[in-house]
Amino acid sequence: MKLFRYLAKEVLVSTAAVTLVLLLVILSGRIVNYLGRVAEGKMSFDFLFVILGLHIPSFIQVILPLAFFLSLLLAYGRLYIENEMSILFASGVSKVKLGVYTLGIALFITLLSALINFWVAPSFEYQAKEMSQEQSRLTVFDLLQPGTFEGSGQMSMYVERLTEEEGWMENLFVSDVVVKNGLSTPTQTLAQYGELVRFEEHEGLQYLVLKDGIRYEGTPGSADYRVTTFDTYALRMEETPAQTITAQEAQPTTTLLRSNNPTYIAELHWRISLVVMVPILAIIGLSLSQVNPRQGRFFKMLPAIALLIGYLGLLIWGKTALEKQQIPINLGLWWIHALFALIGGYLFLVFNQTFSRKAAKLPSTTGASNA
Repeated sequence: MKLFRYLAKEVLVSTAAVTLVLLLVILSGRIVNYLGRVAEGKMSFDFLFVILGLHIPSFIQVILPLAFFLSLLLAYGRLYIENEMSILFASGVSKVKLGVYTLGIALFITLLSALINFWVAPSFEYQAKEMSQEQSRLTVFDLLQPGTFEGSGQMSMYVERLTEEEGWMENLFVSDVVVKNGLSTPTQTLAQYGELVRFEEHEGLQYLVLKDGIRYEGTPGSADYRVTTFDTYALRMEETPAQTITAQEAQPTTTLLRSNNPTYIAELHWRISLVVMVPILAIIGLSLSQVNPRQGRFFKMLPAIALLIGYLGLLIWGKTALEKQQIPINLGLWWIHALFALIGGYLFLVFNQTFSRKAAKLPSTTGASNA
């Protein structure tokens, strides 16, 4: 039991470290993307960190099996390089028993992966989709930064400042395009004050109320060009209605089990695959982690990573093929797992020296005895 705890500590600590590093790499790329959307006025700054937090379980569900596999190679490789494995084998610990201990560690990762894949990640993704819908329903006025033009081209807006107490917008410029009789007509509106008014009893009903301003409508120089001054002018703002969330990654696992939709079935097989691949990768990692101290701990890292990429690549291709119904639904992704389970079994037999070289024939002593 002490040996199992020692091996588990080595592998799990490495798994946590590799998972954290890979997660930070992915998050850094997403942050750059989201910061660009914030700069364009398509997302509020506070929403950036919320949406990142909600996507973390989805990142971890893919990272965890990969991190466990790499950690197994690194941890066991170090034990081989420092001759700790040699001492274990000399003390009576067989390679089969080491395999049982490794599968015991993999069982913990498998249960954690199942929890994330089947419950945590879909739940968080559903909340992320809900918040994304709420974010998309925000108008330019909700994301407005005083002293900065928002939007682009003929559809843009500028507000000089916001009053602290009343929340009024001062010195507004609004450029828009209205469609009349199938023709697009540019408009520009300037006003000293403005306010966004929402009617809570009528969902989606909101107006931009402008005070003391002037409105230009049409193309300068045309016969229908109009200039209108006003004391109060109200513009109805269209709000995007809430929609049903149908994204497969946000659906509960129970919904996927009951569905006949190929996209949902492919998503179910994908979630199962990320769990099933953990014990298979454990056997492959155990077998490929055995290195000679002279070879170095990274000697077999390249073929191991090549197998990992091939495994994950086939799963991604299979998921897409299932969605497009290019492979039978009943076959699913199980054939990929069976293929790599056979590879893992073969590597373990080689690791356990099941296939040993034939002993060299000794030279015949008959002639010598006759002599």
